[in-house]
Amino acid sequence: MAGSKARSSWLIFLLLAVAVTAIWWMYRPRVPSNVAYVSEEDGAISVLDLKTLRVLRRVQPQDVAPRGLAVTVDGKYLITSNKNTKDLTVFSTSELRLVQRLQLGSSPEFLKLNPSGDRVFATFEPSSAGGPGKPAATGNADDDTNGPPAQIASFHIGDWRRGPTSTAGQETEGIEFSRDGKRMLVANEAQESIGIFDAVSGVHLRDIDLTAYGIRPRGVKASPKGNGYAITMEGSGTLLEMDADFNVVKAVPTGAKPYGLAFDRAGKRIFVAAAVARKLQVFAADSMQLIAEIPTGQRCWHFTFTPDDSQILLACGRSNNVIVIDAKSYKPVRTIEGFGLPWGIVTYPKSYGSLDLP
Repeated sequence: MAGSKARSSWLIFLLLAVAVTAIWWMYRPRVPSNVAYVSEEDGAISVLDLKTLRVLRRVQPQDVAPRGLAVTVDGKYLITSNKNTKDLTVFSTSELRLVQRLQLGSSPEFLKLNPSGDRVFATFEPSSAGGPGKPAATGNADDDTNGPPAQIASFHIGDWRRGPTSTAGQETEGIEFSRDGKRMLVANEAQESIGIFDAVSGVHLRDIDLTAYGIRPRGVKASPKGNGYAITMEGSGTLLEMDADFNVVKAVPTGAKPYGLAFDRAGKRIFVAAAVARKLQVFAADSMQLIAEIPTGQRCWHFTFTPDDSQILLACGRSNNVIVIDAKSYKPVRTIEGFGLPWGIVTYPKSYGSLDLP
């Protein structure tokens, strides 16, 4: 009799354990997939369903005015840089719940994960007086070139420990890495140069002077083929090709005020967001010839491919919308309205784009 009661109690316990596990499995927080994240400088983060091209969710965390953003390799965390609070914020993507604040400094902007995905790098500009809609300094005594140099901070993904901080030039913008992950490249906008750093230690190695080719380098991207880099120079409207040894090979004109740029996955095309010209321009990567131009909105700085490479989504800050374009025909697909100064856009699974891959 006692043995029968013990067996019954054990069976009940086992059934309850199975039921609890099943319920947890059904309702556990899950990493969203086939989505895009949009940072809005008015203080919101939006999530887009890439199948329906509709907003799934929008949150407005307290004291967050996001610019740059990045999603971790496993899709668990979304990281944003915030201009007003001078920090980075880490959110769990399953709930868009704030997990951590990481202090930086004035005017944080660009974010980039290294190729292994175990560290995130962020530029901040102690000397910057700029911001959305504010003109760049043009040689006055209080110009950014006379202020303290910009910094590049790094943090370890997961435990968010601070890694090395590098000293760059004035008004540092885009960040990129060599394909082997050994070198970090940064665009020093106010100095017309590309800074080269050891990606592990953060030690500055050399600068590449670009004054002969244009004004205000802003975006920099590595070719998926591993044979070089592309650079946008905003002030002069220039696209540069640089080889793997950091030698400039070719310079071609772009539309007015280019910023964000990206290769396609095959490395055959370079896409350039010419913000003031209101165009997304497409160049052949081998010849640097312009092959297409697509009308866009106002101040479209950053863009991303979808994970299947079929479409391109542009965040257009002054139009307050996201424009969707077919990546092969270059025809418009849809315009998604209702954003507040959208700045950046990335996807999960991770895609090629001006802020993410390669």
